[in-house]
Amino acid sequence: MSASPASGYVRSSVSFSSGGDALIRRRLLMSLIFQWVCRLLTYASLAVLAVLLTSIVWNSLGRLSPSFLTNHYSVNPVRCGILAGIWGTFWLVLLTACFSIPVGVGSAVYLEELARDSFLVRVIKVNLSNLAGVPSIVYGILGLTAFRPLMLFLQALFDGRHAVNVMGLFRVRLLKLEIFDGNILIGAMTMSLVIMPTVIIASQEALRAVPSSIRMASLALGATRWQTIWRQVIPAALPGIATGVILSVSRAMGEAAPLMMIGVLTVASMCPGGIESPLQLITDPTRMLSVPFDQFTAMPVEIYDWSKQPDPEDRFTAVAASGIVVLLVVLLMINATAMIIRAKAARGLKW
Repeated sequence: MSASPASGYVRSSVSFSSGGDALIRRRLLMSLIFQWVCRLLTYASLAVLAVLLTSIVWNSLGRLSPSFLTNHYSVNPVRCGILAGIWGTFWLVLLTACFSIPVGVGSAVYLEELARDSFLVRVIKVNLSNLAGVPSIVYGILGLTAFRPLMLFLQALFDGRHAVNVMGLFRVRLLKLEIFDGNILIGAMTMSLVIMPTVIIASQEALRAVPSSIRMASLALGATRWQTIWRQVIPAALPGIATGVILSVSRAMGEAAPLMMIGVLTVASMCPGGIESPLQLITDPTRMLSVPFDQFTAMPVEIYDWSKQPDPEDRFTAVAASGIVVLLVVLLMINATAMIIRAKAARGLKW
């Protein structure tokens, strides 16, 4: 160390040992190699995805047309359409969301905001994480053994009965409905089991990300615990909750194994409830009453059926590729909706 008498500045010379300098160079080299390996793997994955999408779009060019969206299943690949699959998927996703969102978000709110940190709560949280990784076919087996006998019991209970006695006081007239095996209600309850753990975990993470100062400030100003949760915590966690819910619903839209396990139709010549256009929902809304108990098919099931059709000219391959394109477009629209909801909810936050 030396000092300059004119300026008073003290200079210090630092030198690394030979071993330390080599270790630092080795670490920098390993960091650079790891960075390029990660970059190469990312680009390779994107390249494989681009090849698959290009192949699917190329195979669908000969069949994808507006008539494909308005036609039903046909043995002729030229006339085959996906209309029944679109409407079946719509009603399936709608009922699945009605079952899973209130129960999933409510369970997350209870576990994170209301429940005490006990052994039972910790066991439930661990099991939720495990259930999120269970294959969907297991839930299909559960739906087959639990929900299907329930529907058969209801059919046997209300078959041919137009009214029931309520505690011997009065009679309630029943709408005569034909309950089919493998109906939309069974599929929606099964799909709710598939996505419920993911909805709960995503909602828990979103609630956990809200700063605790928001809760303490609300309670300090005289708000009750429920008012704090409803007016402060849930609005702050809404972007994360909405994203997790919509992505979970997207997963339910692409699942085929649980639906095939509970016995959905692979070949459907009509839509659930006979509803083939949104206009019929307005002109004859009573048709919706029979939708949950009607048989249906879904887009993934139809795509699977088309892909294994024996066709020496590969005409059904073009039909399956067209169905994949339609399913991908619907999934992209749902994911875009999740991004828009998240962005709008995030702009509304004041903290």
